[in-house]
Amino acid sequence: MSEKKSCHRLVIVLGDQLNADSAVFDEFDKANDVLWMAEVEGEAKHVWSHKARIALFLAAMRHYRDARVADGYRVDYQSLDKPTKPSLAEELADAVRRHRPREVVMVEAGEYRVQQEIERASEASGLPLTVLTDRHFYSTPDEFAAHAKGRKQLRLEFFYRELRKKHRVLLDDDGEPIGGSWNYDSDNRGSFGKQGPSNVPPVPSFRSHGPTQEVLKLVNDRYRFHPGTLEHFNWPTTPSQAKRALDEFIEHRLPHFGQYQDALWTGEPFLYHSLISSSLNLKLLDPRQVVAAAEEAYHAGHAPLASVEGFIRQILGWREYVRGIYWHFMPDYLDRNALGATAPLPDFYWTGGTDMHCLQQVIGQTLEYGYAHHIQRLMVTGLFAMLLGVDPKQVHEWYLAVYVDAVEWVELPNTLGMSQYADGGVMASKPYSASGNYIQRMSNYCTGCRYNPAKATGADACPFTTLYWDFLDRNEQRLKGNNRMAMQLKNLERKSESELVEIREQAEQLKRGFAKG
Repeated sequence: MSEKKSCHRLVIVLGDQLNADSAVFDEFDKANDVLWMAEVEGEAKHVWSHKARIALFLAAMRHYRDARVADGYRVDYQSLDKPTKPSLAEELADAVRRHRPREVVMVEAGEYRVQQEIERASEASGLPLTVLTDRHFYSTPDEFAAHAKGRKQLRLEFFYRELRKKHRVLLDDDGEPIGGSWNYDSDNRGSFGKQGPSNVPPVPSFRSHGPTQEVLKLVNDRYRFHPGTLEHFNWPTTPSQAKRALDEFIEHRLPHFGQYQDALWTGEPFLYHSLISSSLNLKLLDPRQVVAAAEEAYHAGHAPLASVEGFIRQILGWREYVRGIYWHFMPDYLDRNALGATAPLPDFYWTGGTDMHCLQQVIGQTLEYGYAHHIQRLMVTGLFAMLLGVDPKQVHEWYLAVYVDAVEWVELPNTLGMSQYADGGVMASKPYSASGNYIQRMSNYCTGCRYNPAKATGADACPFTTLYWDFLDRNEQRLKGNNRMAMQLKNLERKSESELVEIREQAEQLKRGFAKG
């Protein structure tokens, strides 16, 4: 599929840039330009990636390659089925030697490291590199920087409202929010109660055809020692499959999404969630298409405003906001560790081998599907790591490795900032700290678990609860100036010194045990 004659422009498409309307095609000359894509071993091993994450990226890339060839583009595609260079930079240098282009063109990468690698490789080749704006998004890093200028705090809500107004989403004729409120988050914190969820719609099934089948075999053979399994691989790998996933969500799950978006339940990994984050992050779906479909569902009376607004806030608000945070603070953001956390990530994060039922459930489904919804990530695996005091970079690398939708621009701020509070409050106004009682309130995970979420000490004390009090105790000086932590710290003050000594001792035992694996 590769050509050896020289070309005018070598046009790079990365694995998370699979939109057919990308800016790289605006001036593409089919007679003289080459579209270049590469599967690179170093990208699969940059972190110890889940088999499903590797398979999704490679399968979607191959389908995209085939579609562009069918559209008449000249494509140079380097696949892992044959010997390849170990890094993206080396593959790019090899492509430059083959095609002798006058210029290299790309849309801005979704990861700082990758952008820097391509820029260095282009410079080394002596070729100019043109970097185009990624118009997949509603906003640009420059627009976020303008929003951030002069602000002491960068909260989602204000940026979200700006985007709602600019793009006229869920607004009435006077430019005011439909329903009179910008945010219905308070309506979207329901739990299922003892009866559990009812009539949970089945997940749509996506046929693994052509390139997907090839990739599943490749990944099982080549990356057999990587975490996770491909037994239940069922992710959209083409735009048409992604559109069907969106349609199924709007029709069957959006009406209940809002009320139960924070709820958890044993054996129910998907519940009413959209399952389209990977399609969005690989750009198989356009966010405008997604927001329009949700808004239309509200106007048609198909879904309540709280569900629709909550979902749109994730796409138009949260997704754009975290990308802005990422590019505004990188590269230094990656090294932030405001709480001074240094503990190693427990081995059970890679195996699910723990007797804590909530973690067993969430890590188990993560290894099975490469998926967990936002509350499972924030308030189960993320919460435990923060309470334990795990090095936030290790937590980040785990999240980047195990979830099929993980691209660093979206994963890093969510993990480092929102989940671990390692950025010291850039994203979150306080640490999302909670005891085992939160998990008991929002799920049935505690039913049958050997630990008691109400107890902080003793043989049956819940490790979440023990570590919660220990977290407040060891970080009291760091957090006491935060007004939103006042109630939690006041409750800490009510603990007697003897209680705190017991909690510290039990917490140290837990930490030693987890450090040993």
